[in-house]
Amino acid sequence: MSIAETDRASSPVIRRPAASDGAPAIITDLYDALTKRGMSLVDVTWEQQRLHESRRWSVVEMLAAVDLDSLTPLDRNLVWNAGRAELTTKPGADRLERQSEAEVRRWQDKNPTVASVMEACGTWSRYWNEEEAHHETVFNRLADLSGMEPISDETFIQFRQVFPDDDMLRTLVLLAISEITAAVNYGQCQHVIEDPGLRRIFKQVAADEIQHRNYFVSFAKALVDSGEYPAKDAFAVAHLFLREDGELQGSARTQLEQRGSHVNWWDQLEVGDNDFRPEALEKKEQLICGALKKITGIEVHSREEVEDTWMDLVGS
Repeated sequence: MSIAETDRASSPVIRRPAASDGAPAIITDLYDALTKRGMSLVDVTWEQQRLHESRRWSVVEMLAAVDLDSLTPLDRNLVWNAGRAELTTKPGADRLERQSEAEVRRWQDKNPTVASVMEACGTWSRYWNEEEAHHETVFNRLADLSGMEPISDETFIQFRQVFPDDDMLRTLVLLAISEITAAVNYGQCQHVIEDPGLRRIFKQVAADEIQHRNYFVSFAKALVDSGEYPAKDAFAVAHLFLREDGELQGSARTQLEQRGSHVNWWDQLEVGDNDFRPEALEKKEQLICGALKKITGIEVHSREEVEDTWMDLVGS
């Protein structure tokens, strides 16, 4: 064999990835991507990285564009509430990584594809954590610069308490609904903010939350598609939020739970003297119904239909 033939024989084979070379996007059919399209976890991680890089933004630059002197009392209240709310997201991301790792070990021998879904979820949690760090920092720094009441170290630590673990599908649906709530709230805030720089911050954070919602929906759908997780659990969590006086009502509920183990930011909103609440409950309800359809394939249009479907699934 000649030297040229030896070189050709030892040359690596160029692998054409199963992942897309198009615009960065969330893999919405993750289970099929892993089982039918031949994507590996390296492929999935590459897609996560591409999308993350395409969406990066600078807290420092965003803050520099805000005119602090033009902020109204309502603006300051919205910023202060948002900063406190975002303090609770790091524990969620930390828990997701830990819980995903446990699920990987649980499923690795029984259903390797589910283990891969959970590994993809745990891997993505690092990007979620980084983006939520942007949200937390931009709002709390802005609250500090604009003279709002400081967040004490005691409150900071209290808001860092980690949610207790739950079934993985239930966890993902809860997180998806939490992101829907945040995105709609921030979107509503945009309508009452006058400063362009501050409005841009709320718009950017709302867009990030929608992306996070889409990721959680993707992971939850993959679990349901696997056949290992029942759709009824997704509806159970949605019912918890949508029922009369449910979690979706947030701090406006007539009775708030004494949780003890963790802080739910939607219980903590303080409206002050302006009485502005960024609720838009009907919009949140429709987005939750839309998420349920994507996750389970079951179409519902109202909280009543969510409850009826949940009861049917429980009884089946």
